[in-house]
Amino acid sequence: MTSPTPSESRRGLSYALLSYLIWGILPLYFVLLSSVNPFEIVAWRIVFTAILCALLITITRTWSEVREVLHRPRMVGVIAAAGLVIYVNWQTYVIATTSGYVVEAALGYFVNPVVTILLGVIIYREKLRPTQWFALGMTVVAFVIISIGLGRVPWIALILAVTFGIYGVLKKGIGARVSALTGLFVETILLLPVAAIIIGIVWAHTGSLDLLHSSPLLTILMIATGITTAAPLLLFASGARRISLTTLGFAQYLGPTLMFLIGWLVLGEQLPPERWIGFGIVWLSLVILSVDLVRHGRANRLADAALAQAQTGAIPIVAPTEKPENQGK
Repeated sequence: MTSPTPSESRRGLSYALLSYLIWGILPLYFVLLSSVNPFEIVAWRIVFTAILCALLITITRTWSEVREVLHRPRMVGVIAAAGLVIYVNWQTYVIATTSGYVVEAALGYFVNPVVTILLGVIIYREKLRPTQWFALGMTVVAFVIISIGLGRVPWIALILAVTFGIYGVLKKGIGARVSALTGLFVETILLLPVAAIIIGIVWAHTGSLDLLHSSPLLTILMIATGITTAAPLLLFASGARRISLTTLGFAQYLGPTLMFLIGWLVLGEQLPPERWIGFGIVWLSLVILSVDLVRHGRANRLADAALAQAQTGAIPIVAPTEKPENQGK
């Protein structure tokens, strides 16, 4: 596999940053829909995302890939599980952004890299370096401090971090066998029964649906949730193929940073001292993880280059005193 050219890498970084920019400002979009039942919002989000993906698949003529996926029961099962997890994530996120908990939602996505590392230990038996264990411990301390300040456990942050972490693990199990577009389409069509049940329950309880009885602007915004869901995901997938995981890891902090600033500066959410202390500890843990990632990533690249040269006879093979670990990244 050839490395991407500098122009391709720059394009990939642009795609990745644009995807996280969209995810970062998305709370403002859902704030505009705060008068709509959050469960109805997510139900229509599923429906219109499925419709948009079907149109894109038709344009790109990739229905054969969809059929191939649907003929693999095990893969469909994994995608269905991923769909249910991302539904919980979407629903929690929409409730948070329409109820004044944007800062807490941002905390969840800041903590997500730490949760992903922890899931790697639990599921894949990955071994962590001391710095990674230290960062995990700092995150636990941060949550305790924030919980004391709030007088409750920050459930929104926990649910968002855990569900998105599990979603990533499930998607990793599928690997590169399913494109982002096909995966999202299959996820959403498998969620259509859930969306139908939610719409039916909302209709039964209220006697109407906001999509049918709202202003034209709100109706357009609800229909456009399909675009706001698919666009950043496809941009992210396109960018991830062109840049290194290290670069992608740094880019991911743009989204929750924008969410935090929007919640604090634009929406006026309160940040008492306990929250600042908790967030400060989380940010410090992320700095530690990032430095650790860069340092060991460089060591791994040097080790791989030395091994490649040795195998071609350019230099003699010399066993390193300590082999860098690839686990837990």
